[in-house]
Amino acid sequence: MFFQIDTIALTEELMNQAVEPAQESINLWEMAQYGGWIMIILAILLAGACYIFIERLVIIKQATKEDKSFMDRIRDYIHDGKIDSAINLCKQTNTPSAHMIEKGITRIGRPMQDVQVAVENVGNLEVGKLEKGLVIMATIAGGAPMLGFLGTVLGMVQTFYNMAQTSGGVIEMSALSTGMYQAMVTTIGGLIVGILAMFAYNYLVARIDRVVRLLESRTLEFMDLLNEPA
Repeated sequence: MFFQIDTIALTEELMNQAVEPAQESINLWEMAQYGGWIMIILAILLAGACYIFIERLVIIKQATKEDKSFMDRIRDYIHDGKIDSAINLCKQTNTPSAHMIEKGITRIGRPMQDVQVAVENVGNLEVGKLEKGLVIMATIAGGAPMLGFLGTVLGMVQTFYNMAQTSGGVIEMSALSTGMYQAMVTTIGGLIVGILAMFAYNYLVARIDRVVRLLESRTLEFMDLLNEPA
């Protein structure tokens, strides 16, 4: 009898749990709508970071594309005295290293120090072009979390202001938790945008460093070429 009663009680408990309504879930879009106007700014910053990342990635990828026989052909043209052909090849290649070599070729006949300075100056300009937009990316990475925290502070201030406006300073717990939830959404949004922008920025910097090493290698190779006996 005892076991029978326990079985009936257990069955009723399981049935009660089964009929309990499932907790509602919320998706990212619904969550973002709670954040207010700051979420709009964060969405704009995220779109800007995505645009800069894709645009810079394409530019950097193009900068690293180069015919493996490029320097060999330049060497042959210079040794044969075909300076114009070497310059035309550089213009057709249209890469940062080709722009550097082209400037160096136009300085042939001057002191080697002048040639090297001219090549390095062009290299610095080319690296500067590749880094265009990275300052904005770094600003987004640092500023987005701060905007998120600002939204949280503003939301908390609004929540406590509403609490103060109620009679006796008493507010229902559900209203307080809703206000805090809305405030914390902006922090989540700011952190997401900031983290994505930070990783994208560091990845682009690493890719640009590879291009810089390539330009340094091409500079040394070109200067050695000029010192070779004809």
